[in-house]
Amino acid sequence: MTRPEPNRRCDGVLRRDALRVGGLTAFGLSLNQWFQQRAIAGQREAAADSCILIWLDGGPSHLETFDLKPNAPQEVRGPFQPIATSVAGIQISEHLERTASVMEQLAIVRSMTSPLGEHNFASHYLLTGYKPSPALAYPGMPSVMTHVHGGATAIPNNVAVQRPNAMAGRGYLRSSTSPFVVDGDPSRPGFQVKDLTASVALSSDRMARRRAYREQVDQMAVQATTSGADASFEQAYRLIASPEAREAFDLDREREATRSRYGRHQLGQSCLMARRLIEAGTKFVTVTDRGWDTHDNLFTRLREGFTGGTAGKIPKLDVALSALIGDLDERGLLDSTLVLVMGEFGRTPKLNPRGGRDHWPRAFSVALAGGGIRGGQVVGQSDSHGERPADRPISPADLVRTVYQQLGIDGDLELNTDDGRPVQINRDGTLINELIS
Repeated sequence: MTRPEPNRRCDGVLRRDALRVGGLTAFGLSLNQWFQQRAIAGQREAAADSCILIWLDGGPSHLETFDLKPNAPQEVRGPFQPIATSVAGIQISEHLERTASVMEQLAIVRSMTSPLGEHNFASHYLLTGYKPSPALAYPGMPSVMTHVHGGATAIPNNVAVQRPNAMAGRGYLRSSTSPFVVDGDPSRPGFQVKDLTASVALSSDRMARRRAYREQVDQMAVQATTSGADASFEQAYRLIASPEAREAFDLDREREATRSRYGRHQLGQSCLMARRLIEAGTKFVTVTDRGWDTHDNLFTRLREGFTGGTAGKIPKLDVALSALIGDLDERGLLDSTLVLVMGEFGRTPKLNPRGGRDHWPRAFSVALAGGGIRGGQVVGQSDSHGERPADRPISPADLVRTVYQQLGIDGDLELNTDDGRPVQINRDGTLINELIS
């Protein structure tokens, strides 16, 4: 029998705007300045300067993580037991022991609900606040954050550690809002981020040619900043030219004790890189952890992993998340950094014959910390089987609008599509006021 792959999911500027800006040049306003002023119009007072999204790709089981049902029938409650946390009355999975110790910093929403149970459709709703439409590609939260609060800096404003979910793309926004992607496993010895260093040392005679070439490149970078025509080139150039930016990606600069605290695995070291990037000035970091699509063999995938011991998805998340919250807090960064932990949906209330759970969007959980979030609480409840919200149903649009609120972005802000159509960045959501401190 072939062993399943643990990280594989089951599914396998406008002419009229240019004319408008052309008129503004008489007042000394450049195209770049005009875009910046349009973004500023959508800003509001922010509780958080930045965000780290830990995306649990595939759909994490709420019944094995943040919403266990110990009094339900055996086929519902599953193999794990709840444990007490540092906040009286709140229980979570026994395999989130370290996370339980920082529960006063966390808020859990247990009444998330969506009608979409297909991976890409559900992901799009969670990451954009809009149900997918064939008529328009909506931008994900990282790109909106970059558009409103980002600027031309050496450190990228939008970084994805691991290839992000495609549904979190830039949509109709400019290419400059796309993420800088860090591929590979940062827990491996000798790991390096590609394209951050020059490839060869130059001899003295080549240095003269390089100087002339660099002047041309500088001019091209300025043009890219102004027009947005080649944002990826501009970003790569700034990274290579800035030692400080390159250092932000270098985990070897961390103490061994710190690296071990996060866990010597891909998720842990990815979260450590996220903290380094936030500390260096990045606005939005997405850490993607694949392998949560547990249609079968749920106990092994979530508790033990395929290598034995305690290498399953939940223990790794426990170590990485608790370390990230603690580290941000100790460095004085937690109040200004919103941490968001979620996937596209939950899992079915009943275990299937293969010892797994299937897709279930009607009720699932999301965890938040920092960034002005009131921790130490649970918002909403699911029913006795974790099947649907028992009270306070909360949609992905509500969650996205609340995230925007904390990041200082007006959910009523309208941005223009390529054909000039104004689109509100959050049309259907209402604030989750319980979360806002």
